[in-house]
Formats: sequence, C-alpha cells, structure tokens
Amino acid sequence: MDPPTPESLALSTTDPLTSHFTSLNDLAHELASLQDLATRGSWRSILDKVTRARAQSLLTKPHDHLVYFTYNVLALTKLRRFTDAAAEIDSLEDLSSLRYKYEGYPDVYPGRVGSMVPFSLRWMYALIPMKLGRRQDGLDRLYLLLDFVRRKVKEKIEIGSDDVWRRREMFVMNGIIGVHLNHKELAACLSLIKELLNRDYTDPVLVSKLGYIQMQMGDLEGAKRSFNVAQGMVEKVEGSEMRNLVSRNKALVYMVGKDYVSAVREYEECIERDGSDVVAINNKALCLMYLRDLSDSIKVLESALERVPTVALNETLVVNLCSMYELAYVNHGDVKRTLSSWIARVAPDDFDTTSTRI
Repeated sequence: MDPPTPESLALSTTDPLTSHFTSLNDLAHELASLQDLATRGSWRSILDKVTRARAQSLLTKPHDHLVYFTYNVLALTKLRRFTDAAAEIDSLEDLSSLRYKYEGYPDVYPGRVGSMVPFSLRWMYALIPMKLGRRQDGLDRLYLLLDFVRRKVKEKIEIGSDDVWRRREMFVMNGIIGVHLNHKELAACLSLIKELLNRDYTDPVLVSKLGYIQMQMGDLEGAKRSFNVAQGMVEKVEGSEMRNLVSRNKALVYMVGKDYVSAVREYEECIERDGSDVVAINNKALCLMYLRDLSDSIKVLESALERVPTVALNETLVVNLCSMYELAYVNHGDVKRTLSSWIARVAPDDFDTTSTRI
C-alpha cells in the first residue's frame, strides 16, 4: 500500500488514507511491524505473525483482516509457495463485493466509502496465475487491473488527487510490458511504451525503455536515437541516478558492438557515482569476463557482495559469480559451498539458494 498523503479536508469522508493517520499502526493493527519484517525479507516471520494474530483474535476491524491477508499472500508468493498463495486468493469473494468496502460497515467506518482492498492484493491476484504456468489468465487479469486503475485515475482527476493512481498505472503497464518482453512479443511492448510516451515524453526512464525494446528488435540506430533523447533530458539534472541511466545506456550500445573496454569505462563511472548500482556492477563483471579477465570479473562481484550485501545479493549476480567460479577454478565446488554458507547467514527468506548451482 502507498503511504498516506495529505489531502484536502473534503476528501476525508471518501479516502481513509489521509492526514487522519500519523503512523503505519494507525492504518492497521501493528502494520509497522509487518512492514519492517517485509523490508528485512523475513517472510516466514510474517506468516507466523499473521497466524498468531488470527488465532488470538487481534484483528478487530474488517480492513485489518484484509491487510494481514495481503501480507500473508505476499509472504507465500515471496517464498515461492504459489499454490498456497493461489488457494488463499481463491478464498476471496469478488474484490468489488460490498464485503470489501467501507460502506459495508457503517458502524465501524462512519462516513467512509470506497474499497478496502490493498492495491498490492489486486496486483498479486493478477501475478500468481503466471507463477503457476497460467500465463494467459495472468495477462488477462493484468489488463483488467489496468482498466480498473485507469478508471480510478479518471475519478481522481476530477478531485485533483490522481498522482498515486497514475504511479500505479505506470507500475501495471511496466508489468505488462515485462510479461510481453519475456516472451519476445516486441510489437506489443512497443505499442504499450509508445502509449505511455504519448502521454509523457519527458520521462528519461520511459524513453530509455523504448531504446531497450528497439535494441531487442534489432533497431540499433533507433535505440541510439532514443538514448540520445534521454541523455538530453537529464543533462541539467543533479544526482547520480539519471546520470547513471545515461551511462548504462551508452554501455549497452558498446556491449552490442562488442566494445567491452568502452562499456567497462561507462560502468566504472556509474559505480564511482553510486557504489550500490548493482546493474552497473554486474554488467561490468560480465564485460570483464568477455574480455577474458576472469580474475577481475570475480573480484568485482565479490567486492560488491562484501560492500553492499543487502543490495548486491540477488540471484542474477550470484548465478553469474558461480558461472565465473566454474570457469576459473578447478575446485569451484568448494568455493561455491563457501559462498552458499555465507548466503545462508545473510540472505532474506525469499532468496533462491539454487542460484549457487551446487
């Protein structure tokens, strides 16, 4: 759920997430604790907390039950227990049911109207079928979610509070683009990204995504033009995030041209600006590997795991590191077991330990 944002007093009877609330715990029973566990990746602890809260009847309001239900489904999903998560989701009624609306409980929520369903629950309702191999069902649900979000955007525009729902629209569209991109459905990706750009052509991240899709389609010159447009947008922007975006775009073009030395230079600039830029770290290591400098490529990834373990510890980076171990060392099994032992101590619950390929 998005954090509450102050709205005008006129919204106080229609939107429960307003300035009435000063902390997460004001929104739902011990929500701050749940959020802290989620931030630390303690998904098993979340399952335990939800079970205890239900068993001890600590959830006294209807929306408390929905919030805890959402965290429970999220935890099951993070732990790759997709069948269990689907069973939970299937136990719900239609999400538009009066049972899940504030006006269905006038004694509990006097004067409030609207849905109590957290947006993240709607998102997982669409996502889980794809995790179970039912891609078309999931994709259909994503498009239905997009329609729902767009209706909300129109409603909120009328009262001047559409920012949250516009971000959600962007989030869902990016999710749909990702699904199509994973299946090489590039024409659908291109159509969606252009739809977004027709609405806002001033977002360098969006323009860069257009470049990535053009690159996937083999249109390198088109990708270069898009990257140049994105670069022009951020020339006067302060901070490392947008500058790193431009450098990573340049590096991708170099990588496609197999100019790995120039790509490494761009990625090094990114890392100098932001030592936790994991994309730059990972890709720099890959470029060094392509340059047959396995020793340095391994050092890059190992150094990142030591410096910024909470950021760098992801399955893609670990898979790449283990691949490099296999190429570099005869006793790579021992080295990977050492890495696996370290991961077991520091990784969140949802880390996929099979990425070490032991």
